[in-house]
Amino acid sequence: MKKKFLSRIIVSLICLCLTSNLFGQTSAPKYSNEFLSVGVGARAFAMGNVAVASQKGVESAYWNPASLVDLKKKYELSAMHAEYFAGMAAYDYVGLGIKLDEKSTLALSIIRYGVDDIPNTLELIDKDGNIRYDLVTTFSASDYAFLFSYAKKTKIEGLSIGGNVKLIYRHTGDFASAYGFGIDAAVKYKRGKWQMGALLRDASSTFNAWVFKTDNLEEVFNTTGNEIPTNSTELTLPRLILAVSREFPISDKFSLLAEFDADLTFDGKRNVLVQADPISIDPHMGFEASFKNLIYLRAGVSNFQEETDFDQSTSWTFQPNLGLGINYKNFRLDYALTDIGDQSVAKYSNVFSLSYSFK
Repeated sequence: MKKKFLSRIIVSLICLCLTSNLFGQTSAPKYSNEFLSVGVGARAFAMGNVAVASQKGVESAYWNPASLVDLKKKYELSAMHAEYFAGMAAYDYVGLGIKLDEKSTLALSIIRYGVDDIPNTLELIDKDGNIRYDLVTTFSASDYAFLFSYAKKTKIEGLSIGGNVKLIYRHTGDFASAYGFGIDAAVKYKRGKWQMGALLRDASSTFNAWVFKTDNLEEVFNTTGNEIPTNSTELTLPRLILAVSREFPISDKFSLLAEFDADLTFDGKRNVLVQADPISIDPHMGFEASFKNLIYLRAGVSNFQEETDFDQSTSWTFQPNLGLGINYKNFRLDYALTDIGDQSVAKYSNVFSLSYSFK
């Protein structure tokens, strides 16, 4: 009975993805709101972004909000900071989880990805042709997401459901801004040492309404032959993530956890391991070894891509990751080093996250 129930949920999620794709195919770009695909928490980064089945704590509001019911304390606070492109871009996250009772949990998450102090050289040359460095100002290009999450245990033992309401704000200085809205839906099932999860990200298709202020840019755009952007609406199509994990007790002190996730996209071929139309599949996997639930050693593989060389030969690349974690009393400190040895097109990054739970 439980297996049939889970099967119906997964089939329903896939059907919803395909239906959304049919209505949004002509107006939705393949890549939209990509800053929300980066992830949160150094644990998940170290394990190759596999977290939909096994992630615990307030960070699961991003990966699988149905897992929020596993919060151990009344409150949990988490924060993360990472830098990309030699420190040019900053990625920050903070989350707060509140356990309402034994069956339901709320969470609030804030994500920011931005590039700051970008020089604005529109006024570099004045009307007399003089170079005026004192007229150069700076601006930021930043993306914000606010996630309001809720999770609840069902009457079926081991089964929980959850979801996110996402509010998005994006801006590029005074030149452009966008407001967006979307919904995520998730389910989690635990049976013995097994855990299974499914997340339908952007289940409603996330809508971004862009507004451009081009009054100061028209002359530059016309001179350089660029097209002046106009106000528009952008859609982010649904993505289904299926995951399964299992814990393998080795002794009283040691245990091993393995997880496998698969991202299913429904917008045609993508540069992933399984390239098909309309469904492409991006698999990734990770492992976590623990000692007395105190010290954790993690590893993962993700980001499988096919690269074309100058001689038109092709080869496959992947992104290996490593990480450590320390869980002491109410504190949890995690570290991840992504893309070990520069194996993929992505550059390596050092990621830290800190969590604190309390009553």
